[in-house]
Amino acid sequence: MITLQNPQGNIYIAREVFTYLAGDAATRCFGVKGMTVNSVTDGLVHLLRRESMGKGVHVTYNDDGTISIGLHIGVDAGVNIPVICDSIKSEVRYKVESAAGVTVRHVDIYVDSMILG
Repeated sequence: MITLQNPQGNIYIAREVFTYLAGDAATRCFGVKGMTVNSVTDGLVHLLRRESMGKGVHVTYNDDGTISIGLHIGVDAGVNIPVICDSIKSEVRYKVESAAGVTVRHVDIYVDSMILG
């Protein structure tokens, strides 16, 4: 949990808030099919439904009050992956920082699958 202090008191922001903001921003970017998760049982990558996309987002709190975000995504076949990742990084950083007021140190993107159709 991140704590922000202001003259009126403290604001506590849970990890789930950052997870939702980052996942929502990433899945709205062009070329992203959705968040993914690696299955322990069958070893395959599964595309997550919107209500469980938090499993594909990992938030780490840093000692200096910033956060780092890791995103596991599936992309459309034939897209330029470096360009999409740059777009996702910018969008996630902007959305999280403007909504929560917390600095994002890193956004790491793991492209787990390329999905046809």
